[in-house]
Amino acid sequence: MASHFQTGAQTDGTNVPTFKIILVGDGGVGKTTFVKRHLSGEFEKKYIATVGVEVHPLKFHTNRGPIVFNVWDTAGQEKFGGLRDGYYIQGQGAIIMFDVTSRITYKNVANWHRDLVRVCENIPIVLVGNKVDVKDRKVKAKQITFHRKKNLQYYDISAKSNYNFEKPFLWLARKLVGDPNLVFVEAPALAPAEVHIDDTYKAQMEAELQQAQNVALPDEDDDM
Repeated sequence: MASHFQTGAQTDGTNVPTFKIILVGDGGVGKTTFVKRHLSGEFEKKYIATVGVEVHPLKFHTNRGPIVFNVWDTAGQEKFGGLRDGYYIQGQGAIIMFDVTSRITYKNVANWHRDLVRVCENIPIVLVGNKVDVKDRKVKAKQITFHRKKNLQYYDISAKSNYNFEKPFLWLARKLVGDPNLVFVEAPALAPAEVHIDDTYKAQMEAELQQAQNVALPDEDDDM
């Protein structure tokens, strides 16, 4: 099975392709909550003291066989301003997270992206806006344009409700494996949702995102 996957994946000894995924974003946006949704990843996480990170091995079952994403979580290091290069080195994919209830966390996405691509050129990157379960959203769909300027993928997510949990991982898996038709064949075991988003609200958010994609980008020179 593993021979079908492109080179670049490490294997974990049982020939399961394994990728290093870097998770970045301001403190408090929900990065740790997000990785802890996947119960097996929480159970098997490792702490790397030299870099000050927790690594959560998240296993996903695909139509091409299992793959593992070793998701590197900052363990609070980002609060001290920047992360060591050792955090980024050999990263194969990345998730940049902000909090849709906090404008400053979206504004700082540009800084996280700059640090990331300085060390990891040309890796697939997903931008995610967390906490979309909170009705008083400060960063609206139409204001989220950074991913379009930098050619990243974007998803609304809600870690606490598991909403769109698998979307960033599926997108990264397709890019890293080089198969746009790759699908997850079984859902990972996730922690029970702490909040519930009703279907009407989900549909409204998805419609707003769709509309935002069709609006011409503003001409401003700055990064955001």
